[in-house]
Amino acid sequence: MVGQRIRKENGYDASSYTYYPVAIVGAGESGIAMGCRLKEELGCDQFRIFDRQSGIGGTWWINRYPGVACDVPAIFYSFSFSPNPDWTTFHPSGPEIVKYLQGVCEKYEIVDKIQLNTDIRECKWLESEQVWEVTLQTLTAGVGDLSEYDRAQKIASDGPLSVYVTEEKIRAKILISCVGGLVEPKIWPENVPGQETFKGEIFHSARWRYDIDLKDKDVVVIGTGCSAAQFVPRLTKDYGAKSVTQLMRSPPWVVPRALPPGGLEWWEKWAPWLNNNLPGFSKTLRFIMATGAEYDWRLFGSEDYHVKERAKLEARLLKHMKASVPEKYHEILTPDYSVGCKRRIFDATWFPGLNDPRIELTTLPLTSVSSNSVTIGLAKQQDSVPEEAESTTVQADIIILANGFQVTQWLHPLSIIGRGGKDIHDVWQERGGPQMYMGVAMDGFPNFFTIFGPNTATGHSSVILASENMVNLTLKLVKPLLAGAVERVEVKREAEVAWARDIQGALKKRVWNTGGCWSWYQTEAGWNSTVY
Repeated sequence: MVGQRIRKENGYDASSYTYYPVAIVGAGESGIAMGCRLKEELGCDQFRIFDRQSGIGGTWWINRYPGVACDVPAIFYSFSFSPNPDWTTFHPSGPEIVKYLQGVCEKYEIVDKIQLNTDIRECKWLESEQVWEVTLQTLTAGVGDLSEYDRAQKIASDGPLSVYVTEEKIRAKILISCVGGLVEPKIWPENVPGQETFKGEIFHSARWRYDIDLKDKDVVVIGTGCSAAQFVPRLTKDYGAKSVTQLMRSPPWVVPRALPPGGLEWWEKWAPWLNNNLPGFSKTLRFIMATGAEYDWRLFGSEDYHVKERAKLEARLLKHMKASVPEKYHEILTPDYSVGCKRRIFDATWFPGLNDPRIELTTLPLTSVSSNSVTIGLAKQQDSVPEEAESTTVQADIIILANGFQVTQWLHPLSIIGRGGKDIHDVWQERGGPQMYMGVAMDGFPNFFTIFGPNTATGHSSVILASENMVNLTLKLVKPLLAGAVERVEVKREAEVAWARDIQGALKKRVWNTGGCWSWYQTEAGWNSTVY
């Protein structure tokens, strides 16, 4: 059939290129699912998956901080088409998830379809040929694991050849982006001076530095999100930090981590046997968990029922907080916004860890950095903090950023140029923010599809479920292309615009816009491109 084979075009002269029926960007959960399902559902093995990182696994490959683990039960955080009966625990660690994902690639025999240490610089639609021209840059092994900022610093200090080895242009009939959101970390806060004077080490939790010894060190952590909740208690307990000062901008709603049926010890002993020997056990439990997660949808609306449900949950969570942390933290750990407005933290260790006298939590914001300390100033007005309170100097040997990821910069740093030479980021800016029809397709960008694109995440369920939904829809769209029945698939502009308008209109009535907070779900202008 037309376009069914990977092949070399124009011989092997200077103008030659490799043609791929399908090019996939990203070897994380979505890219792996896309590759496996192409083989299983459509019988297509003529694809290539490109990833700049040095290993398979996406966000789970790159996030290696102490205590990294899934906060969704593993049985619900795995592919429906490839369940794992042998999870060692209810909430597996990052390394175990990576091992699972690598095992899926081996099971479906797509390992040889994955090209690592390869950066995608630009994807350009060639109207005359009805294909995508993709510019690849081969990276020095391991450099792709660095953040964009660190790669730029390396180029500035060591030259381009320290990062980029070769450049190649390929062409593809179908281009599928499986670029994740929790990969590219935020950089140093621009409004905080003194970073260049600091004599200690500064790094982001998403690029953990295990070569740095934390023992007997004074550590400052900026942020109180999901990552920080997992690693902060370990800094003193497992790594011997002398002190940890954790800076919190606003308190999160913290939900006690769910325990498995029978308790954790019983589960770890018997679940693998039950999954392997009791027919239907894992499927039934997965269904129950999915149903329970969907019940949380009640927390996100704006009707009286939703408000009352949130109030009941908030009361339980505040009771849990006050029973878990020292009294001195009760006030600053009481959120002034509705539960669900921000990403909830599902925690088993952070609250107990705050009882460690070596860990200090504060809402005083970071104002400056010197050679061996940081200065924190007055936070929002509180009854317990006098207006005349002065700034405080905190000793610091190491500063760890846990300030999140560049989530709202969709497809960043990919350059996607569609019909008429328009970059997709420029189109989004013109239309108010990142958007795609059903989170998958964009007018003006034929044969281009995204897995886990704008407005496809939820605030309450497994991202694996959302990813598989997008994969299944994309399979329907690419099937006629692979069969040679059509030259291109493209959504109509009016359909895409109407979809985005309806989504943003509906979100204005949801807790993410009405709950009294600002979160990484939204841009500074208030455009919510993350959830639906």
